[in-house]
Amino acid sequence: MNRRNFLLTSAIAGAAAPSLTSTAAAPARHARLKPALCAYSFREDLIKKTMTYEDLIRKCVDWDIDGLDTTVYWFPSTDTAWLLSLKRLAYRMGIEIYSIAVRTELTRPDQAARDKEVAALNKWIDVAATLGAGHIRVFGGAVPKTATEEQAVPWVVECLQRSAEVAAQKGVILGLENHGGICTRASRIIEMVDKVNSPWVGINLDTGNFPTEAFQQMAACVPKSVNVQMKAEMTYDDGTKGPQDWDRVVKLIAAGGYKGYLSLEYEAKEPAATAVPRGLAQISALCRKYSV
Repeated sequence: MNRRNFLLTSAIAGAAAPSLTSTAAAPARHARLKPALCAYSFREDLIKKTMTYEDLIRKCVDWDIDGLDTTVYWFPSTDTAWLLSLKRLAYRMGIEIYSIAVRTELTRPDQAARDKEVAALNKWIDVAATLGAGHIRVFGGAVPKTATEEQAVPWVVECLQRSAEVAAQKGVILGLENHGGICTRASRIIEMVDKVNSPWVGINLDTGNFPTEAFQQMAACVPKSVNVQMKAEMTYDDGTKGPQDWDRVVKLIAAGGYKGYLSLEYEAKEPAATAVPRGLAQISALCRKYSV
């Protein structure tokens, strides 16, 4: 082979083969965000039974989003047959039932009462596993009038540690939400999650629930967040309540390296039928914008 043919052959081979150098140098994806719907957004319809969870799955298809966060309060059943039928429908529709949301009160002073909370949460872990949901939203609870926050912290930690052992066996992550009470401040939530010290327990970040210093507290929670619920409104530092700056919030979440769903939990005054699809379109656009 003469020199000219050698160079030509080498150039063609180089163009056809992938460049190991360029691949290795490519930056890793920092944030990966996906849009989802929280069933609580349609709580009035679910309460009145004018909408079903099957309807919500089909709505997710219509609105071109990826996931559904199913608030369990209005499940018509927890029988395996119904759960599996819902799971099958979601699979056929290309929707992931990725989370369920339950009520818990882990700050109960009485050990027997905490045992009941743990037992109930463990049953919901089974439900989540049957549905194929990898996450459960849990509440810490109100601080009893007869106790201090410092006294209540170990109660929450104890409950989460016990349920985390069950969750680990089922492949389900527990997300402690900033939902008032003992979970009013980011610093306290982070403290409790750190004390639980389990890879199966993190933070369910609600972007509308911090009453003060909302943006700073959200930023503190992002590194430990395992789910994010987006709100249409929030409380600003001056105490006023107004529309949430979603671009700023999603940029903040992405900057923290979060990978996962942004679930719209709509609670504002405009009817959900018109506000939710518009909001999901905005969240979808922001997911694309900041998933870099």
